[in-house]
Amino acid sequence: MAENKTKPTETSVATYLAGIQDEARRKDCEVLTKLMTKATKEKPQMWGTSIVGFGTYHYRYESGREGDTCLVGFSSRKGDISVYGLNSSPEHEKLLAQLGKHKMGKGCLYISRMSDVDRGVLERLIVSSVAEKRGK
Repeated sequence: MAENKTKPTETSVATYLAGIQDEARRKDCEVLTKLMTKATKEKPQMWGTSIVGFGTYHYRYESGREGDTCLVGFSSRKGDISVYGLNSSPEHEKLLAQLGKHKMGKGCLYISRMSDVDRGVLERLIVSSVAEKRGK
């Protein structure tokens, strides 16, 4: 079974955030870091070179593949901020309908700016997803 490439590292989250060139994007990522810290009650940690993750979650698929990943996390990508780990919420569809401007990929949520989304709804989505994972 192949091992996960993305693992927790000792790299500084502050250094990662400071390295985001676009000032508005950097500030949005700082806001998202605070929001996820509050919602998860976990400290941020770098996963690989570009994902700011919170907490740890052990998953096991029906195929037998298993591993560890962050409960939730995000990464500043070229076009958007990718937010990971929110699909577990039982209220996923309902909350996404209330979130504001976003796009959905197979496993992540894409937002351009924090001002595009309702922060309270995003926090509820994070809290609900984390609670569901911790309950398993």
